[in-house]
Amino acid sequence: MARLLGIDVGTSGTKAVLIDETGAVLAQASAEYPISTPRPLWSEQDPEDWWRGVESCLRQIGQPDVDAVGLSGQMHGSVFLDERDRVIRPAILWNDQRTAEECADIDRIVGRDRVREITGNPPVTGFQAPKILWLRKHEPEAFQRVRSILLPKDYVRFRLTGEKFTEVSDASGVGLFDVPGRRWSDEMLAALDLDPSLFPPAVESYEAPSKTLAGGCLSAGIPVAGGGGDQAAGAVGTGAVAPGVVSASLGTSGVVFSALAEPNRDPDGTAQMFCHANGAWHAMGVVLSCGGALRWYRDTLGAGASYDDLAREAAEAPPGAEGATFLPYLTGERCPYQDPLAKAAFAGLTLAHSRRHLSRAVFEGVSFALLDCMNLLRKLGAEADEVRVTGGGAKSAFWLGLLADLFQRPCVTLEHDEGPAYGAAILGGVAIGVWPSVREACARVVRLKGRIEPSGAEYSRAYERYRRLYAESAPWMHGA
Repeated sequence: MARLLGIDVGTSGTKAVLIDETGAVLAQASAEYPISTPRPLWSEQDPEDWWRGVESCLRQIGQPDVDAVGLSGQMHGSVFLDERDRVIRPAILWNDQRTAEECADIDRIVGRDRVREITGNPPVTGFQAPKILWLRKHEPEAFQRVRSILLPKDYVRFRLTGEKFTEVSDASGVGLFDVPGRRWSDEMLAALDLDPSLFPPAVESYEAPSKTLAGGCLSAGIPVAGGGGDQAAGAVGTGAVAPGVVSASLGTSGVVFSALAEPNRDPDGTAQMFCHANGAWHAMGVVLSCGGALRWYRDTLGAGASYDDLAREAAEAPPGAEGATFLPYLTGERCPYQDPLAKAAFAGLTLAHSRRHLSRAVFEGVSFALLDCMNLLRKLGAEADEVRVTGGGAKSAFWLGLLADLFQRPCVTLEHDEGPAYGAAILGGVAIGVWPSVREACARVVRLKGRIEPSGAEYSRAYERYRRLYAESAPWMHGA
C-alpha cells in the first residue's frame, strides 16, 4: 500500500500524519513553537521555527521512504526572501492587525467593487497583500531587498524541494489572486505596482510540481503535492469536497465550510470565497472566538472547572439560558460582521441567574455565531443533510446537540479527525494516482463515527435576542 505523509504548518505548531490508502493512520507527530507579538496587534513568527518543527516531526515519524507528501498550513502569512533566498524579516501572520490602512488603500486604488469581482473577497487585514504594502510603506529598505514572497507552507515546500510553488486554495487568501479564474491577477498586481515575479506559480492542490531534495529527513525524489491552505485541506479530511456537504470546525476559531460548484461570492464579503482543493471553489464563515471563548470563560470565571464540567452545568440550564445572552467577540469579529472593534458581553443577567446559566449562555453565544455563518452560506447555495463537525469541540455531546438544534440538521463526527495534515496526505495520494480525484479519495477514506439528531428545542427567541444585542451595542463598542 502507498504511504502518504501530510504536514500541517500551524500557528502554534507543526503536525505530521502518515496514512495508508485505506485512510488508516500509521503514525503522527507534532512540535510546538512560539509566536511573537512585538507590538500591540502585531503577530509574527520566525520561518526557521516552522522548518525546525517539520524536521522534528519527520524524525518522530521515522519513515524516510514514503510515496508522496502533501502540505498544509496557516494561511495568509508573508515570508519575504532576498536574492539569495534568505529570510529578510520575521513572517507577518494571518492574525496580525496592523494593515487596516493598507486594506483601505487597496479598495481606493483598485476600486471597491473591482477588488471583490477579481478576488472574491474584500481586502482583509489578515491577507498577504496588505502586508506587502505595509512593508513597502513602513520598511522600505527591507522591501527593496525582497525578490520572492511565499506563504508559510510554501516556505516549507521550498526547504523540502528547493523549488517555489504555491497552490490555488492558499493563493486565494493573498488578495491578489483571480479566484474565479484560478490564477494571479495581472490587473491587481499592475494597479498596486507589484512585480509578478515576486510570486510563485500556482498549481492545483492535487498536482505534484516538485520532489524532495537529498540530505533531509525524507528520501530524495518523493513527489510533493500542492496541498492546501489549512481550511481547504481540513475540508478534504472531512469529505467537504462536493456541494451538499457542510463541515463545522470547532477550534480556537470556528469555521463553517461548504464546497461550491461555482464561484458564488457573498456580496457583503463577510463569508469568504476561495478556490478549493478539489478543483472547484468553497465558501466559509470564520468566527474568531469559538473554543477560544470557552477557554477564556473557563480560565476567568470557571473556578477550576473543566470543559466537561462547564458542559454539564450548561445542560442543567434551559435553552435560552432564561434570558442570559453572551456575545463572543473577544478578539473582534470577521463573520457575519467585519468588525475588529466588536467586543464580548454578557447581557440580561438577574439575581436569578447562576453559573450554569452563564455557561449555557457562552455555549449558545458561540453557537449562534456559527449559525450566523451557516445562514450566510445557505444564501450562497450551501445545504446539506448533515453537518460534519471536527476539532476539539466535537468531543462534547452537549455542544453537538446544541448545534444540531440550531442548524436543524444532524451533526456527525468522523473516525479520523487529524485535521489539515490528514487532508494534505490525501492530496498527496491523489497527486500520485492512488485515487483518480479528490472526491473519489474522500469517498473511500472519510468515514463517519457518531451522529446526534436535532432534539426539537426552540431557540428562535434567544437567537433574535442575540442578534439584536450586537446591533444595539455596536455604537458603544466602537466608542469604548
